[in-house]
This record gives sequence, structure tokens and C-alpha cells, in this order.
Amino acid sequence: MAQVLEFKLPDLGEGLTEAEIVRWLVRVGDVVAVDQPVVEVETAKAMVEVPCPYGGVVTARFGEEGTELPVGSPLLTVAVGETTVAVGEPAAEPEGSGNVLVGYGTQAPAARRRRVRPAATGTAATAAHNGHVRQPKPDPGPAPASHTRVAAPAPAPADGPVPVISPLVRKLSRDNDVDLRRLAGSGPDGLILRADVENALRAKAAPARTLGEPAAPVTPAERPLVRTPAGASAASGPGSVRIPLKGIRGAVADKLSRSRREIPDATCWVDADATELMRARVAMNASGGPRISLLALLARVCTAALARFPELNSYVDTEAREVVRLAHVHLGFAAQTERGLVVPVVRDAHARDAESLTAEFARLTEAARTGTLTPGELTGGTFTLNNYGVFGVDGSTPIINHPEAAMLGVGRIIPKPWVHEGELAVRQVVQLSLTFDHRVCDGGTAGGFLRYVADCVEQPAVLLRTL
Repeated sequence: MAQVLEFKLPDLGEGLTEAEIVRWLVRVGDVVAVDQPVVEVETAKAMVEVPCPYGGVVTARFGEEGTELPVGSPLLTVAVGETTVAVGEPAAEPEGSGNVLVGYGTQAPAARRRRVRPAATGTAATAAHNGHVRQPKPDPGPAPASHTRVAAPAPAPADGPVPVISPLVRKLSRDNDVDLRRLAGSGPDGLILRADVENALRAKAAPARTLGEPAAPVTPAERPLVRTPAGASAASGPGSVRIPLKGIRGAVADKLSRSRREIPDATCWVDADATELMRARVAMNASGGPRISLLALLARVCTAALARFPELNSYVDTEAREVVRLAHVHLGFAAQTERGLVVPVVRDAHARDAESLTAEFARLTEAARTGTLTPGELTGGTFTLNNYGVFGVDGSTPIINHPEAAMLGVGRIIPKPWVHEGELAVRQVVQLSLTFDHRVCDGGTAGGFLRYVADCVEQPAVLLRTL
């Protein structure tokens, strides 16, 4: 007899209460091993592969791709026991691995459950809860495609791997029945990007409108405005779109809005001559060993400045009406991705040297690009470094990453006229800005922090005092 166990969406940590099913990794009838990933979900923090704590045969799935499920909802049921394995294979034991995500373990079930033989048709099997048998409604699987396939001018080969990295691009193509093998990617080495799929959808929609037929569906994140709501701007007519604030975009919107509501922020800035810092980096990289990034050097400057001005490595406990100064520096850095703005966090940045910081920045940046950052890698920051110079701008007044107390902004480093040693010269100049919570300190502290950062940028030898 087989024992049917129900696996529920676990607590993914950091206060997350729901997740969207992006892609099922198993089907009804598949044999799964303990801790095998069975579904890919997207939370407001990151994309996560969820492992199943049981080994056996999948008897039911709950929720279609694109469905949002609250934590604790059934994900799937697994038949565990001697009747669930193929002939000649050892029977699976109803025990877990002991591994965890957050909030759930994969230890063996504490109580014996009612045994139910899985139906051969793949319909939902019953599971025992508090002595009662419940019949969940299974996922009937994806509906038949009803849209015409989109063909791009430069089709890809009919076989071999499809050059796609982002799970969101795959989901977008599935939702709109776009054949990725017939698209020519505009990314590096022919990588198919989200923009390529959206361009294909627009190309499909254009002739339909010409012939007077309904336009092809737009992306799942956008829906046409068919009528203007009462009180809306007259400019919001046909052709406008509504973009739901959900997922990462929604989480960022909520956090930034809360920051503006709660934090009385102020910004100060200064221009600095970064010529010597750039020369120091060239000399460091010429000496052999792993290359040191400019971001790592700026991070090292930040941690040294925070050691001198710890007021800025803190947060305000509004309920207790206290400023909490933190002993460790967990340095966040802003990273722009296809999924939106994310802020990965380098743990214990104050204890790392430039080489270690470079390696960790590279690892987290790659994870951000591929959408594989974990919730733990996106939370817990105490101070943020924002290098908006990569966008070709000099300055900014960013919104503080709540509940942190400050953010250092770095503009582009470009040649500018500068008075150096009493003479006009062309030097590498950068604008530095500090946005800070005025509740944790006054302008004198903020100015002292920023001036120390600028001094280290202009004369890297200043850092030797703290090394």
C-alpha cells in the first residue's frame, strides 16, 4: 500500500506570504526523489526552486503556471511506499531529508496517515487531515494553446538548446504561444531576451489590427485600457496599458513608498578628484592575482567611513523610539536587471578585503542577472552603495532603502577641468552624494562621513590608517 503525503508551499522567509508558480518541474506520474526541485516560484524577493521533502510518485499538482498561492497552500501530493516504484526498483521510505528552506523541515511525518492507493488516471488522491479525508482539486494542466504561433524573420535551428536564460522569458513565450526556436535573439551570442518576445507579439498584433480583427494578447504584465475610468486623465485612451504592481516591481514600490512616508531624508554631495584612486586600482591589478573592481574599492572606503561614523549604520525603531546602531556592515548595492531593480547584500562587508569584495560582488551580480538570488541575499542590508554612474549620469538623490539610514551614491567618473596643486589640469572627477535619515544624525555627521569618503577617493593612502 502507498502512503499519500501532501506537500504545501513552505514559508520562504523574510515575511513573504505568497508566491507565483512560474514553472512546474514535474508532472503527475513522475517519480521524484527526496529534495528534488519540483516547482519554480517567484516571490516579491527572488525566483526560488522549491524541493519536495518526500520521495515517491506525484499523484496531483495544485495550481497552474502563473497562479499565485499563499504560503501553506497544497502544492502537490506524493504517493510514498512500495506500490509507488517501478518493477525492480527499491521501495521508497516515507522519510525526509532533514533539509529545510525556511519554516519547514523534511523530517518523517510525526503521525501515521491513512493509506490511499493512487488512482491510475492521475486524478487527485485523498490525504488525511485530523482524521478526515480531503479531496483537493488537482491542477488539470495547462490549457490547449489557442493563439497562432509567431514567426520571427530569422528562425533558430529546429533542434538543440534554445538560447534562453531567464525563466520569465520562457513563461512569457508559453503564455502567448511564441515558439522560441523561431526567434532570433538580440542578446550576446544570440541570447533571447524579453524584448525579443515582446517584439514578436507586437509584430503579430499589427496585421490583426490592419484587418480589423482584435489585437493579439499583450504580455501577461500588461492589459489594454478598453475604457477610461471616471476621473482619469483624458490622455488615458485606447492603446494605453495598465501594468500591475506585483512581484519585484510591487515590492520595490511598497518599500520606496514606505521610505518616503517614514524617513525624513536629506542629501549632501561633493565633487572629488578620483584620479589617484583610478591609478591605485591600475597598480593593484598590474601586480598579479585576481583583478580588483572599482566597486570593491568604493565598498572598502564605505566600510572604513562607517567605522568612523557608526550613526549611519543604523535604523530607527519607531515603536520603541530608539536609534539602533548595528555592529556589522551588511552592504547592499543596487543592481538593475530584466526583472527590475534589486539590491543584493554583501554580508559582513567590513570584514572583507578588496579581493573578497570583488568576488562577492561578481557572484551576486551574476545571480541577479540570472534571477537566482535567494530571499536571504536580498534582505538584511544595513547600508547601500548605489553606483548610478553606470547609467551615464553625474548625480542623484536616491530614496533610502528602508529601514536603512543612509545610501552613498556614486556618479560617473569623467575627465574634467580641476585645480590640482595650484594649476588647472584635466583630472578624473566624480560626484559623490549621501542621502541620510535626519533622525539618526545631523548634517555635521553626514558631512563628516561624506568628506572622509571623498578624502579616501582623492588620496587612497588615507585608507592605510584603517587597514
